Amino acid sequence: MTASLERILLVEDDPDIQAVARLALEAVGGFTVGICSSGKEALEQAVGFAPDLILLDVMMPVMDGPTTLKALRELSPLRDTPVIFMTAKVQTHEVESYKQLGAVDVISKPFDPMNLSSTIHTIWATYHA
Repeated sequence: MTASLERILLVEDDPDIQAVARLALEAVGGFTVGICSSGKEALEQAVGFAPDLILLDVMMPVMDGPTTLKALRELSPLRDTPVIFMTAKVQTHEVESYKQLGAVDVISKPFDPMNLSSTIHTIWATYHA
């Protein structure tokens, strides 16, 4: 039995991408979505939001995605929360490095809003298989 996927925390500094992803995840996917605009904000809000999954932008000012992931892993309630990186940097060696950091997968930007939820469901099912 797969764990249920209902709550997604999106950590993304671009307001346009936040808006498109929120619409795609809520309207198309039926998810409850929390949005943080920075790694620092994610560290402050993630535990309280209690996400089933974290979608994490790689390139953000001040605290990038990999740094944010390391910091989130130090918070006990989030130690095992699956993280998917969202980035335009998806060359094979880059994807491998994200997975070595502990990401379960990588979604490339720009993403198709109509397929974002199904892509996440597929990654989730594979992760829990």
